[in-house]
Amino acid sequence: MRRHRTAPGFLLALAALLAGTVAATGSAGAAPGGPAGETPAGTAPAAARAVPLAEQRASAAFWTADRMRGAAPLDLSLTPAAAQSLRAPAAEGGATTVVPGTAPAAFPQAGAPWTGGGAVVSTSGRVFFTFQGRTASCSGNAVTSQNAGTVITAGHCVKYQGSWHTNWVFVPGYDNGQAPYGQWAASRTLTTPQWEASEDINHDIGAAVVAPLDGRTLTSVVGAQGLQFNGGYNKRMYAFGFPAASPYDGTKLIHCSGNSSKDFLLTQDHGLGCNMTGGSSGGPWFTGFDEATGRGLQVSVNSFGYTFLPNRMFGPYFGDVAKALYDRAQTS
Repeated sequence: MRRHRTAPGFLLALAALLAGTVAATGSAGAAPGGPAGETPAGTAPAAARAVPLAEQRASAAFWTADRMRGAAPLDLSLTPAAAQSLRAPAAEGGATTVVPGTAPAAFPQAGAPWTGGGAVVSTSGRVFFTFQGRTASCSGNAVTSQNAGTVITAGHCVKYQGSWHTNWVFVPGYDNGQAPYGQWAASRTLTTPQWEASEDINHDIGAAVVAPLDGRTLTSVVGAQGLQFNGGYNKRMYAFGFPAASPYDGTKLIHCSGNSSKDFLLTQDHGLGCNMTGGSSGGPWFTGFDEATGRGLQVSVNSFGYTFLPNRMFGPYFGDVAKALYDRAQTS
C-alpha cells in the first residue's frame, strides 16, 4: 500500500439482524427498502459504463496466465491540496442488511494468508483491467444480487482520472495465474456519483456486473456474500484481499482482522489495523464473519492508508450512497 505523507494514498499494485433485514440465499437476493433498484431519496444515481460485447469477448483471450501474473498493482495518491477538498458524506439512513450472518470467532494476526477455507475462498478474487495502456490489478468480492452477477470493489478499481478501465475481468479464487472458477468479464461497471464527479474518497466504491460464463451465472458457481448498509462504526471486522506489492506477490488471499474504528483525521471511513499492500484495493471488509463457514456481511472495501500510520488501512462507510450503487448494479 502506498501512503502519502500528508494525505491518503489509495491501496492498489494497493453486514446481527437489524430493521429492514431481507433474507436471501445462494446466488440471489432482493434489495430491501422499496422497489428493486430504487435510488434512496436525495441520492444521485450511480454512474455506469456499458461494456461493448466485443470487448467482453476479447477480455478472456487477453488475460493469459502470464499477463495476470505481470499486472501491476495500480498505485494512486492524493496531493495535500486534494486532501483539503475531502468532504464528509451526508447523514446516512437506518440500518439495512442483506443476508444475515453469524458472530465472529477468535481474531488471528493481521496480514496473514487465509487458510480457514469456506465461502470467502471462492467469493473473493482478483480484478484485472487495463488502465492508461497498462495492465493493472485490484481485488473484489461476489455478493448476493438479483442478477446473480454483481461484484463489489473500490471506485478507483473501475474508474480513475476521468477514464473507465477496460478489459475488466473478475477472477474468483485466483491462484498464481490460474482461474479455478473462470474469468468473468464485466458487462457493466459502476461507481458512486461522488467518485465519478470528483474522486471523493469517502465514496470510493465500485461495482461490476459480470456476464454469464458457459451458460452459468457467477454466484451459481462461486456463491455470494451478504451486505449491510448503515450498520455503524466500531465493529469487529475481517478484511480480505490479494496484495501484490512487497512483501506480498498477489498469489495468495490475505486477511486482516480486529476491532475497527472511525477515521479521526480526514474522512468518514472505517479504519482497521492491517499491513496489506497494493493490489488489495477493493477487497471486502466483513462484520459478523464466521471463520468456520467463511461467510459474513460486507460493510466496506480496502481503499487507502496514511504514511504516518503504516499498519492501518481505511475503507468507505457503506451508507445510502453505497446502497444506491448496489441497487443499480444488482438490477442491471
